[in-house]
Amino acid sequence: MTTTPAGSPLIVMTQVNKWFGDLHVLKDVDLSVDRGEVVVVIGPSGSGKSTLCRAINRLEPIDSGEIRFDGRVLPAEGRPLAKLRSEVGMVFQSFNLFAHKTVRDNVMLGPLKVRGEKASVVRDRTMSLLERVGIANQADKLPAQLSGGQQQRAAIARALAMQPKAMLFDEPTSALDPEMVGEVLDVMTSLAAEGMTMIVVTHEMGFARHAANRVVFMADGQLVEEATPAEFFGNPRSERAKDFLSKILTH
Repeated sequence: MTTTPAGSPLIVMTQVNKWFGDLHVLKDVDLSVDRGEVVVVIGPSGSGKSTLCRAINRLEPIDSGEIRFDGRVLPAEGRPLAKLRSEVGMVFQSFNLFAHKTVRDNVMLGPLKVRGEKASVVRDRTMSLLERVGIANQADKLPAQLSGGQQQRAAIARALAMQPKAMLFDEPTSALDPEMVGEVLDVMTSLAAEGMTMIVVTHEMGFARHAANRVVFMADGQLVEEATPAEFFGNPRSERAKDFLSKILTH
């Protein structure tokens, strides 16, 4: 099995197309993400951001093009796909925790069931991850007993328990009450600072400004513009990006 050398990109999308019926949601998308890079994807609703994110671990199959992860073309199905998915952590806007399991059991489940790791090892890792996201004291509670912000932090810990090579965040704060957004973004910012490779679809422009290495602006299924946060927010090149920023930054 070949893995790519440290200097090469971890995720490479080449000429990726995706249709939902007559709707062309991803149009010849080319995107490359380096190891340790934080790429924030922004753009108007319906621009294809979530589909892009979900295509990377094949939650959404693509119609044409190629996606490579760690030097390998994404497998279509079966065990190779399951292995790939275990290397890519995913956090959604809905927390998707198992309601009948405690927070600790939710986080332990993947490494135990998918990887067959030793329970004692997984339990130790789980508690250190819950500590890291600030909810170790909630380990024995059921998800319904937690706030939305705590549930999302549990979901992040669950994704990290698989020791992924990259993390995908699909609008992780959009279902949260405003006062809980910060506690989730703080966890994501610390992950970014520790060198986790991350693709983040978000409406949180403050996070994009402060935590991203690169901002990618999407509209109508295309990558319209990509730049550093300072360049993008300070001097967007495309009319679409200028229009988008003028609408969201004035409120």
